[in-house]
Amino acid sequence: MTEYQENRDYKYIMQELSTLYIGARYTYDELIEAEEVPFKVKTLVNTYIKPELRGEDLSIESHFYYMEGSGFAYQTFLQLKTRVRFSILRDKGAKRGTYVTKVLKLQEFVKMPAAEKEKRGVLIQEIGISKLALMML
Repeated sequence: MTEYQENRDYKYIMQELSTLYIGARYTYDELIEAEEVPFKVKTLVNTYIKPELRGEDLSIESHFYYMEGSGFAYQTFLQLKTRVRFSILRDKGAKRGTYVTKVLKLQEFVKMPAAEKEKRGVLIQEIGISKLALMML
């Protein structure tokens, strides 16, 4: 499988009644260009997220992986009631090399330092944002 095909597995937009899910391999520039992304999300990225990135075209995965509990982008994602879906190596006692999928609120996810995320093999799959919160922004 090529890197391009592998990355496409985590580049998607899904919606349900109350939540909008965004695949974590999207870069913010790709989100702005993608046709399937709602206009409100494109506006959010252009207005609140991109200015803090200072020209870097980060993937959502990279941005959230190293995100600390501060900054305007963090506050924006808090307002959107963001949840992070990720895979992590099982805790001690389980078979080595097996992963479990977890979903945490953003404020809980950022408490885990990047070094621990790396040690535990964290792979961010998607973020989920509240559609109601998005409408209110």
